[in-house]
Amino acid sequence: MLSCQKHQFSLPDDLHYLNCAYMSPLSQRVEAAGLAGLQQKRNPSLIGPDDFFEDSDTARRLFAGLINADPSRIALIPSASYGTATVARNLEVRRGQNLVVMHEQFPSNIYSWHRLAAETGAEVRVVKPPDGAPRGARWNERILDTIDADTAVVAMAPVHWADGTRFDLERIGERAREVNAAFVVDGTQAVGALPFDVQTIQPDALICAGYKWLLGPYSIGVAYFGPRFDGGLPLEENWITRRGSENFSGLVLYEPAYQPGATRYDVGERSNFILVPMLIAGLEHLHEWGVEAIQRYCADLARDLLREAQELGFSVEEEDHRSAHLFGLRLPSHVTIDQLRALLDERNISVSLRGDAIRIAPHVYNDAEDVDALREALHACVHASPATSP
Repeated sequence: MLSCQKHQFSLPDDLHYLNCAYMSPLSQRVEAAGLAGLQQKRNPSLIGPDDFFEDSDTARRLFAGLINADPSRIALIPSASYGTATVARNLEVRRGQNLVVMHEQFPSNIYSWHRLAAETGAEVRVVKPPDGAPRGARWNERILDTIDADTAVVAMAPVHWADGTRFDLERIGERAREVNAAFVVDGTQAVGALPFDVQTIQPDALICAGYKWLLGPYSIGVAYFGPRFDGGLPLEENWITRRGSENFSGLVLYEPAYQPGATRYDVGERSNFILVPMLIAGLEHLHEWGVEAIQRYCADLARDLLREAQELGFSVEEEDHRSAHLFGLRLPSHVTIDQLRALLDERNISVSLRGDAIRIAPHVYNDAEDVDALREALHACVHASPATSP
């Protein structure tokens, strides 16, 4: 059983931070890795050629271990949008085909598809959830029904970023393969807290920003590129992704061939001596704690909260179609977001408010005291609000 790891973080004692889906706090180990990188840069003579490669390869190996992938298929990217744009650049889409996305999907996994559709004459199909709750099972069925013989791309996430609704990626991926559509997954709000196996789900690409559930810093991420993208074109042409780039004295012997695997898709200056060590430290935490254990920890932490929230009139997705690390509570009709926001601020509780829902995202630095504070705020909000007339 995984115990609370709050002692490894530097969050204020009076803050109830249930908002990892916004961004993770830095652990003391991740912070120390960044400071060591800053200090290393004070004396560049200590940075040798091997330092441009070794940490990058370590980060690939650690991320690959999380998702059961070959490290050679991992690229280092600066953001989810960069990864999505790379994928879109390397897909052949024809007029009359369609690109399937989810309703209110995060913008980083939307704009590239709209551009691709505009350039090719394809259609972007947005799969909306059904009205009312629970909606997870019916939403998944709508996705499967939307994919047809003309679908070129299915782009989505394991969970919806706004409320944690879980999608059945195994079934959806299987349907995408039946019609030869590229299956592109934005794992930013899941990988690191929810188990993900590329051998089982078989995405063509998996893109993850590093500053949320991978516990890393801002402006660095990782991506898995499957066989569909072997031999593709990167967004930029940089020196370190070329074959033989380890030989600094030969860099002006310009080499047209790329390094093997997904390295060709690495961002320029990928050997960031501050951010890469921080990402490594975050990934090491995940390996030590175990992703399945993190998910169980979050589930145990939130179980009573979810039960009481339903009793208070909040709408909660069915257990089979929600995650434990990121979930939404939709407000009773007589409660307003402004009322709830004031109570949360008063109690120093950090969550995200999205439309008529509260997005709650616990992690291993949270404990029962954090959840109790939120539960008390929900009770206070409901009981302070006059019920609407029947």
